[in-house]
Amino acid sequence: MYYNYGPMDGHSWGLGILMPILFLIFVAIISLIVIKLLSHHEMNFKGTFGESVNDPLNIVKQRYAKGEIKKEEYEQLLKDLK
Repeated sequence: MYYNYGPMDGHSWGLGILMPILFLIFVAIISLIVIKLLSHHEMNFKGTFGESVNDPLNIVKQRYAKGEIKKEEYEQLLKDLK
């Protein structure tokens, strides 16, 4: 004898628990992707250690590294800025 229990019919009880879990996993993955993209975007405006690229000390260091200024001028500028 076969009893019809309606739309659930006893076979889809697992989906009732599984669907919210899958939704939470989906939301977590999307959130991680957004956070990763935003942190990567922010990294483009910062130096290696979180220092601003436009920081005067970084500009002096970059100019010295490129050879635009001599060692004496570099040391003097560091003293002046600190």
